[in-house]
This record gives sequence, structure tokens and C-alpha cells, in this order.
Amino acid sequence: MAEDESTWTVLVAGTANLLIAVAKLVAGLASGSSAMLSEAAHSLGDTMNQVFLMAALRRSRRPADEEHPFGYGMERYFWSLLAALGIFVLGAGFSAYQGISALIEGGEPGPATWAFVVLGASFLFEGGSFVKALVQLRGNAGGAGVSMLHHLRHDADPTLRAVVWEDGVALVGLLLAAAGLAVDEVTGGRTWDGVASLAIAVLLVAVAYGLARQNQQYLIGKAASPDLRQGISDVIRETESVDAVLELLTMRLSPDQVLVAARVDLADHLSPEELEHAADDVDALIRERFPEVRHVFLDPTPDRTEDSAGDPRG
Repeated sequence: MAEDESTWTVLVAGTANLLIAVAKLVAGLASGSSAMLSEAAHSLGDTMNQVFLMAALRRSRRPADEEHPFGYGMERYFWSLLAALGIFVLGAGFSAYQGISALIEGGEPGPATWAFVVLGASFLFEGGSFVKALVQLRGNAGGAGVSMLHHLRHDADPTLRAVVWEDGVALVGLLLAAAGLAVDEVTGGRTWDGVASLAIAVLLVAVAYGLARQNQQYLIGKAASPDLRQGISDVIRETESVDAVLELLTMRLSPDQVLVAARVDLADHLSPEELEHAADDVDALIRERFPEVRHVFLDPTPDRTEDSAGDPRG
């Protein structure tokens, strides 16, 4: 269900970005506004990014096989990383070029009427896509029992995270472009139009870096969120046959899959058969409480610190 919702969110964002990119390009060429052309490149880059995000959703759904026993969930982080690089190369690079050209070459701007019309329409389309993404984010965060910001930072689907940041930045970029055009309409010239274009470039660089950094963390094996780790540890400790949790390791394999490995100190009086049942009980409890946990590996290990404390030679 969550994957279908993510697919719909990406499709809405991609369609809106494509229509907006065409409108911005026409308005930018008519008005000669570098900020409008920067916004056109920004929207075109976002449209291409939606292709990457759709690839992420499709490829990550492949079932596990012999070569990839934990599945293909990390495909989402890889393709989302490429989308972040697309924001940097296409959006930020072209915006910086347009801004520098406007400041160096100067010149008289063309009529800005249609540019303002397109900016207003773009704000409505981008706003609708942004609201759709926020609704999904709120639903996912509510299901996890955490705040929207916490979910966005730690456990959100990378495709949803990319859409939220892309659309949010797009709205800010539209305001910057409108401000630059408005000031130049009053003062004449293209100075503030160029400044707005450079500001859009800086904004895109910051977002691209943030998204790339987050996806890079998951690709190299980021742990589950602190709240989830604490919850898993509490569940293990609540089991009657467990005396202590010595070490808990987690890794997020995809937005809805987590791997858990734990070293636990089981009760000393348990027989080999009871040890097996205890391990099965812990596994079942964790999966029941946290459905996103797909793999649980337990390592029964005596607590050596207690043995040393009770041994005079320790």
C-alpha cells in the first residue's frame, strides 16, 4: 500500500514538473529572464529525477535471490542518489550559468507579464504536488508514531523524501524568481534577476548535497532510527528467558525492511531445547511488534562481565 502511494506521489510530481518546465521555458525565452530559464532547468531536472525515482520503486520490488539474499530494497537509495546528483548537475549548474551571464552581460529585460503568470500557475501546480507528498508523509509518520520531521530525517521512503524536498525547494525557487523579476521591473536592468538565479543555484546545491548525503548513509549500512532500536531492545529484555541484551546491531535494507542482529545473555538454567524455543520467542515478538523487521539473528552469549565480577581472579 505504501509503495503504491509512493508511486502515485512520484507520478503526480513528474507530470506537474514536465508541464511546468515547458511553461517556464517559453516564459523565460519571451521575457529574457535568467531566473525563469533557471527555473525551467530546475523543473526539467526534477522531471528527469522522477524517472530515476520510478526506476527505484520498480527495481526495489524484485524478490530476494541467491545473489541478493536480502532483496533489492537498497536500489531505492541508489537511484535516489542519482536523482540528487541530477538536481546538482542540471538544476544548480544551469542556474549558476544563467545568473553569472545575466550579471556580466546585463541588457534590458523583455516583458515580464507572462513570466509572472507562469510563476503563479507553477506555484499552484508545485504546491499541489507538495501537499500530496506531505499528506503521504503525515500518514506514514502517524503510522510509525513519530513526528513528520523525525520520519523524514530517519525512516521515510527515499522517493518520498526526494519529492518533498524537490517540491519544497521548487516553491522557494519560484518566490526567488518572482522577487528578482519584480525588483528588475521597478529598477530596470537584469541585476536582481541574475542574483535570484544564483540564489536558486545555491539552494539547489544545498538540497542536492543533503539528499545525496542521506542516501549515501543508507547505502553504506545505516542503522535503524534510535526509537526503533530502543523498542527492539526493550522487547528482547521483556522476554522471560533473556537476562540482558549485550549488543544490538541493526541495518535498514529498505524503507520497510530492517535487519536485526543481537548478542543476548540467556538464562543459565535453560536446556538446549529451551534455548531454541527462547530464540524463536524473541524472533516472533520482535516481528509481531515491528513488522518492518524482516531478518532477526540472535547470538546467545554469556555475560562475561558478570563472570569476571564473581571470580576473585577477574
